[in-house]
Amino acid sequence: MAETDSTRSTASTGHGPDHDGTAPRPSAPGAEDAVRDDATASDGAEPPTRMIPAVQDGPTGHGTGSHPDGSEADPEATDPEATDPEAHGPGAAGGTAVDDAPGTPSGAHPFHGADRTPGDGSRATPAAGEPSTDTAALSVRPTDTEAARRAAVRDQAVAAKPALARFLQVVVALFFPVIVVAAAVRAVASSSFLWLEYHRPGFPADAYGFSLDDRMTYGSYALDYVLNFAPARYLGGLVTADGEPLFLESEVGHMADVKGVLGLSFFVALVLFVLAVLACVYLARRYRGGIRRALFSGAVLTLVGIAVLTVLAVLAWQTFFTQVHALFFADGSWTFRVDDTLIRLFPEQFWTDSALTVAVLVLAATVLTLVLTWPTKARRERSMLAQDALRSRYQDALDAS
Repeated sequence: MAETDSTRSTASTGHGPDHDGTAPRPSAPGAEDAVRDDATASDGAEPPTRMIPAVQDGPTGHGTGSHPDGSEADPEATDPEATDPEAHGPGAAGGTAVDDAPGTPSGAHPFHGADRTPGDGSRATPAAGEPSTDTAALSVRPTDTEAARRAAVRDQAVAAKPALARFLQVVVALFFPVIVVAAAVRAVASSSFLWLEYHRPGFPADAYGFSLDDRMTYGSYALDYVLNFAPARYLGGLVTADGEPLFLESEVGHMADVKGVLGLSFFVALVLFVLAVLACVYLARRYRGGIRRALFSGAVLTLVGIAVLTVLAVLAWQTFFTQVHALFFADGSWTFRVDDTLIRLFPEQFWTDSALTVAVLVLAATVLTLVLTWPTKARRERSMLAQDALRSRYQDALDAS
């Protein structure tokens, strides 16, 4: 039994000294199993379960890296057989015999690190010191509380009314009256309206000799000047049949002021129109029904403004006319004698008709907008369905992300 135990100890470590004290030799394949079977048969006990020896620390398999006599091992003086994989037979390094797999080069182990798999197909535990390749820990499922919180945040983001869209609705509603009034003024400041005005029944004739053709010719020059980019000489260079200047210097100066005011007003209205179109494009893509509500609010605002201005103009036209001119022009620069050219071409009746025409055009545009955008039940339902569909697509995008 003593001899058998000693032999078992030597076979289990693979590096114990031989009986003659010499260095250990690699065990032959199956030697360890034979010794264990003999020992078990001699004792009469049940054969023990076969165990795969643990991988030993160090390149040569010594548990502490020292020689049998207790001295420290020199890494540079390591036994060549310990570092040469071909010097050991099968099972010398790990104590088990593993045949080379088909197609595997001689001396190469078919399994490495975490890739070693038992015969039953299950994955073996990586050896000590080898990094784990299991990535299951990277996909951690959130807790129920965290999942509920994220779902609530997504629902709130979808259900909340977009602040930018509501702001753009207000912007479009405020820009609407300015754009509509500017368009109506531009329609009146044209040769077409001038022709209609001069040819309408009841328009007063010139008491100082201008014929209808003279009025159309000189009046067209005046309107063209306030709309084009020509210098003041465009009007100042005009003369009568007698060679006298057609417009006084003060009249040319006032028309230059009108030119600046109209040019700036039309430019601002054009910028507002472009911004309103961009806002409507955003509302059409992100907030269904936003354009309709914005235009409806702008039309209501315009209608209120028309009502207020109409009351002021009817109750005190002269005061209204004076205050409007005083708002844009300096005092004394817009008053002329009744025989001056501007008064003969554009008498008071012309300005009354112009203001009335602008009001009618603005009112017509406003009423048409109200009819097209009135919040009927069918329109509200269509807007709600379209917005719900948009929110569903947004919710699906959030869930997929």
